[in-house]
Amino acid sequence: MNNKILLGSIVLALATFGAAAEDAAMAPAKNAMKATKSGEVSFKNDIQPILRDHCISCHQPGASGYLKSGLDLTSYETLMKGTVFGKVVIPGDSASSTFTKLLTGTNKGLKMPMGLNAEGTLDRQYILLMRNWVKQGAKNN
Repeated sequence: MNNKILLGSIVLALATFGAAAEDAAMAPAKNAMKATKSGEVSFKNDIQPILRDHCISCHQPGASGYLKSGLDLTSYETLMKGTVFGKVVIPGDSASSTFTKLLTGTNKGLKMPMGLNAEGTLDRQYILLMRNWVKQGAKNN
């Protein structure tokens, strides 16, 4: 009887741990869907986690994307500073912002993040969320 209780406790603990890990992995997607529905997009809660999970590995000091462009995505301030070629975010104008053009491949054929998945891009909800953030003025909120 004690073995059954012990085994049941282990199975329950593993299931709980697995669900928690899955929830953590899906947090950016859930936040993206929530923000898209709720209206205002938050840099801290919505945009920064996407950048951290999909972009910062190349766009931080010393990494390949930073060395090529000077784009540092580790903070709001460095994102807004832009690249060695100029600003990438034009608050309120996602159609002209290099930031959103790079996500959709409409900037001289470049598409970021490079090699992320079979389509070579972020999930559609992330792109829409980033576009909305820029349209809303690209606030540091």
